[in-house]
Amino acid sequence: MAAGLTEDCFGPGGDDRSDSSTTSATITATEQTPLLASDTSSVTTACHISPERDTTTIHDAASDDDEHPPLGWKRGTAIILSMWALIFLQAANMSGISTTQSSIAADLDSYQHAMWFTSSYMISMSSTAPLVGRLSMIFSPGVMVFICSTWFAIGAVITSIAPTFGVFILGRVLCGVGSGGIMTLCMILVIQLTSKKKRGLWIGLVNAGFTIGVSTGAVVFGALLPVIGWRLLFGSQAPLSFLAGLGVALSIPNRPSTHRNRDKSLLVKLSGIDYLGALFLTANITSLLYALSTYSPVPLALSLLSFSAFLTIESRHPDPIIPLHILSSRGVLLSCLSQLGFMASRWTVLFYTPIFILAVRGLSPALAGSVLIPTNLGFGIGGLLVGWLHIKRSGSFWLPSLLALFIFGCSLFELSFVSNSQAKYGVYITVVFINGLCTGAALNYTLAHLLHLAPAKEHFIVTGLLATFRGFAGSFGTGIGGGVFNRVLKRALTTGFLELGDGELTEERQKLITVLVGSPAAVWQEGVLSEMERGVAVGGYEMALRSLYIGAAGATVFVLILQWGTGWRGAEEEKDNMRDEEEIGEAAVEADPAMEA
Repeated sequence: MAAGLTEDCFGPGGDDRSDSSTTSATITATEQTPLLASDTSSVTTACHISPERDTTTIHDAASDDDEHPPLGWKRGTAIILSMWALIFLQAANMSGISTTQSSIAADLDSYQHAMWFTSSYMISMSSTAPLVGRLSMIFSPGVMVFICSTWFAIGAVITSIAPTFGVFILGRVLCGVGSGGIMTLCMILVIQLTSKKKRGLWIGLVNAGFTIGVSTGAVVFGALLPVIGWRLLFGSQAPLSFLAGLGVALSIPNRPSTHRNRDKSLLVKLSGIDYLGALFLTANITSLLYALSTYSPVPLALSLLSFSAFLTIESRHPDPIIPLHILSSRGVLLSCLSQLGFMASRWTVLFYTPIFILAVRGLSPALAGSVLIPTNLGFGIGGLLVGWLHIKRSGSFWLPSLLALFIFGCSLFELSFVSNSQAKYGVYITVVFINGLCTGAALNYTLAHLLHLAPAKEHFIVTGLLATFRGFAGSFGTGIGGGVFNRVLKRALTTGFLELGDGELTEERQKLITVLVGSPAAVWQEGVLSEMERGVAVGGYEMALRSLYIGAAGATVFVLILQWGTGWRGAEEEKDNMRDEEEIGEAAVEADPAMEA
């Protein structure tokens, strides 16, 4: 992989052959070749030499005159391996919590708040991603990756020694802050260092690394939990994260990612960041998720107020967290909203399939985590196949995006019927595999289509926006989905235990309901439930899963409508049409001067 990456942009034959309009010549990298270069322009890329100069240049206002030594294969290998390690840790913490949730809830006596084990991580991760993007315009990519990995390591240590629920959530938040920039920085590096012809393949490889972390993370967490316990499991991630971040920092020479304000002091640059906007954005997401998951009116009102304040701040700040002028573009806005609903629905599969195996099938945490292997294998295969076989050009991928999303929604609907103890296990595995296959394909297609919709000079910004909304989706999927799941489960358990008690619900069974909602492993834990009570618990989980997946499939209908609304015309096509209309109007005025009057 390192060889492929370095050949794309730093070795012989690394020209962007997909850009036939370029008049530049391809050369072997020299000491004056830029380290990281924009590949968003349709005129010239990082691997093209300007005919007017003797060195490789980038036609980007931010980096037009800075020259840096190239990356060799050793540096490229170190960057790839280190970033894959960080992506694995980031993704593993998303899925691994589902197989360790029961033990953590029991030790911290937090069954009622177990949903926030994941939500706190996802909210902080998605909320800080835009801020990390802005900081990347001040500090070099290597420094930013090292900072993010260090935050993750600090959070892992705090999580491992947490004596209470509050301290545990603090550690999860810090881990999320560190994870917030890892995926975004990785995608930016891919776009900068690879040609357009191979960009789809490399994005597929990044997604494959992410999905490997999600699938094997749950398996590893579940297998190691009974051996070393959850505290050492989280604590051991700290040195791994720190070393991986250090590997990237040492492999990429320090350089600012933008030169627009390079004459300003570091303090002035840091003071110009929209911290207040980031704060209100985080407050908005947190209060909205809490309101939707608990049906509480006060947090909903706070969410609306914080959102209004956020829009006001963003409209007036010179360097906003989320550029509203870009987000106001129909294609960009609908693409981001579509990704929000799409990935939120996907997270119901990633988080609740292991819970299905634990609570309904009664298998061990390690086997419960293994159910993510087929769905994430499909995810990796889908992304790699479309990147390798189809996305070899810049252009519209409107119809393939819709087809992939449609099949994805159908798989969710089918999953609502097979998430029970009577369904054949092979059928269940096939459905989750197809769901992952469509997810991987849809992620690649929608990103490629968004790059077609947006102007070339805004590709990095819209890529960051898309990553931000995908990050939000994890919070929405686990937060809102968790709220729906817990309400349905609690209602089903209450109804079932009332029937067992002839209309009476004892204090012991009330406590049992709280334990079962927060600990799916308790359903099959020996000595906790009687046979009749276990039947009620299994039936309650089946009902909750059915409601969850039907709701996710319904949300996919709105996702399809949003994606359809993005259209198939790109930014350049729109400009050409407007130019043609203006020329036709001018010609008509010249032909008939009376029209001008």
